[in-house]
Amino acid sequence: MNNLKDKVQSIQAAASKPAILVIGDLMVDHYIWGDATRLSPEAPVPIVNVKNETTTLGGAGNVVQNLVSLGAKVIVAGVIGNDQAAGELIKILTDEGVETDSIIKDSNRPTTVKTRVVVGSHQLVRVDREVTDEVSEPIANELISKLSSYIDNADMVLLSDYNKGLFSPFLTQGIIRAANAKGKKVIIDPKGLNYEKYKGAFIIKPNRKELSEAAKTDKINSIESLQQAGKVIFEQTGTQYIVVTLSEEGMVILNEEGYQSLPVKATEVFDVTGAGDTVLATMAYFMAGGLNIEDACELANHAAAIVIRRVGSATTTVDEIIEDILKGER
Repeated sequence: MNNLKDKVQSIQAAASKPAILVIGDLMVDHYIWGDATRLSPEAPVPIVNVKNETTTLGGAGNVVQNLVSLGAKVIVAGVIGNDQAAGELIKILTDEGVETDSIIKDSNRPTTVKTRVVVGSHQLVRVDREVTDEVSEPIANELISKLSSYIDNADMVLLSDYNKGLFSPFLTQGIIRAANAKGKKVIIDPKGLNYEKYKGAFIIKPNRKELSEAAKTDKINSIESLQQAGKVIFEQTGTQYIVVTLSEEGMVILNEEGYQSLPVKATEVFDVTGAGDTVLATMAYFMAGGLNIEDACELANHAAAIVIRRVGSATTTVDEIIEDILKGER
């Protein structure tokens, strides 16, 4: 393990930080915090007295924040609306030091906003403003042409798919082809059932449920059923690796030849929210820094163990990952 710690420290000491291009479904998580002490006379619902409102990045923004926390140079691309929420989203990203020039505003769709009304520690209701229709071909073409120079300068290209309409087969294939033509590896966090659109990706990272649904298999409850489902996806996509996250059981790296299991590092689990985004960001960061997939996934496992001990979508740092490695050796 000390060897792994040394590799991590050499990436940290390097003059240039890994540059990661994140393309994804960008959204705003809007929270309304309040008290509720009585029911409405109009309907059997609580009356919420608003005390505070907060706004954070959601969707692919979680991946971006994880990468920023690790110390990466991040460029983010996607399609948002031309509305007030779009302005808030760009401001949060800019404040984080993230390059936003390749985010396109489309007046024909709203920026995705998820509003949660929270009383005490209980979420009463969630209100979504979104359109999940596929982005139009002209918008897709505009995004692909914008991305050309950014792909040149990226060490790794990440696609964070939340199934909100950005990753049409046309756009997804356009991005993967452009990245492959420039020798850049593409890592995908997939959603939905059509994995054929991910053809040509280097790594696809589903969780157990997503893999099972995409491969149209029964429940995945053994390494054999996991490999069987993986085989379907390898045939559809020709990807090099499938990294399957298994929540509190850790993760498995599959390739056409076999598999490697990485058991979970967490001793306690409070909240798995956003852990998949942490895994994606950490894998990409360390692979962009020159590590192989096995080492990068081992480190992603440590990162996931750190964030699931915390409540809410959390992030971690390289120093905390080193500390977690050393703790495991004691």
